[in-house]
Amino acid sequence: MKHIIFKNARVIMPDAVLKNHYVYVIDGLIKSIDQEPVPENLTRETEIINCQGNYLSPGFIDTHCHGGGGADFMDGTVQDILIAARAHLKHGTTALCPTTLTCSDQELFRFFKSYEAAKAVSEHMPHLLGIHLEGPYFSPAQAGAQPPEYLVCPKREHYMEILKRGSGNLVKWSIAPELPGALELGDELASRGILALMGHSNAKFDTVKLAVQHGYTQLTHFYSAMSTITRENGHRKLGLVEAGYLYDQLNIEIIADGIHLPPELLKLIVKCKDHSHICLVTDSMRGANMPDGPSLLGSKAHGTPVIIKDGIANMPAFDGFAGSVATTDRLVRVMTQKAGLPVWDAVRMASLNPAIFLGKQDQYGSIAPGKYADLLIFDDDIRISSVYVAGIRQ
Repeated sequence: MKHIIFKNARVIMPDAVLKNHYVYVIDGLIKSIDQEPVPENLTRETEIINCQGNYLSPGFIDTHCHGGGGADFMDGTVQDILIAARAHLKHGTTALCPTTLTCSDQELFRFFKSYEAAKAVSEHMPHLLGIHLEGPYFSPAQAGAQPPEYLVCPKREHYMEILKRGSGNLVKWSIAPELPGALELGDELASRGILALMGHSNAKFDTVKLAVQHGYTQLTHFYSAMSTITRENGHRKLGLVEAGYLYDQLNIEIIADGIHLPPELLKLIVKCKDHSHICLVTDSMRGANMPDGPSLLGSKAHGTPVIIKDGIANMPAFDGFAGSVATTDRLVRVMTQKAGLPVWDAVRMASLNPAIFLGKQDQYGSIAPGKYADLLIFDDDIRISSVYVAGIRQ
């Protein structure tokens, strides 16, 4: 049995930071959190990790991630999945949901097969918690950088084939609820325990109300590619953004890189929305953890050319964003340093909240007995010095 003790740490819990405590890990699982001093009657094999007064945090969970390190999950090979996942592991993401882009069925099904194979790889890898499908059922008016040639409306024979090919690996699906067939798809996903999200959508508030009744529980990258208040013949009509505030039960993703959502808007969100319903996502593409310059959004075969500059992926004409190049440590840093959250609150949005949304909070998301010892050591600037997955240093 492998025993590890993390001592001299500020231990980040879901609602506080514990001082003068140590964390005891046995065989990759958290055994206990106890007050120091560390007992002297330890087994000879116990490894002592001195955190030197830094934070000891639960590992981050990114449920909306397209790639990183020069690879995109839509490139379609096992190696590309490993490269992208490992690029985020360096930045504290100990569990993630690889996310697709609107594409051909052929590309999608090739990715499914590669994902199944990638799950078997554990060396220097984060946990792969399931696939997030982003598309192809989106509004052309809110497609953003999604390839318009593959946008379609949901038809039962089509999505049932996708669900069949997904082989139980699908955990989230982002959909525009106003499309014909989208409400029926929401019911189908709810019956299977798959999260139905509203995103890339031009839905009016009345449609959102219906969608909530048909199993939709979350909003994809809040504010990005979604409807907001408009006027029709003088009357104001609410959209998805307003629904995110009005419906307490709706969970929201936020790309908290400080660019997609400027700091002032992040402050508004956390002022108005219950923090237990917010999770941080990178929505990153292959340019994450890569230098500025030309890149691609999507697969190498069919991707959209983009240019990475100043911490964001831009469309070539610089007339819109083409995706994020953020890593999760950056999101937590922005939420603490620019949105003004205490570190435990920002970390919860990047760890326990996404675990709860996925229904995996018994295994992941916080430092608690019985959970995986997915742990990070970082300083006051969220600069990560050590990453552990199931008690193994990466």
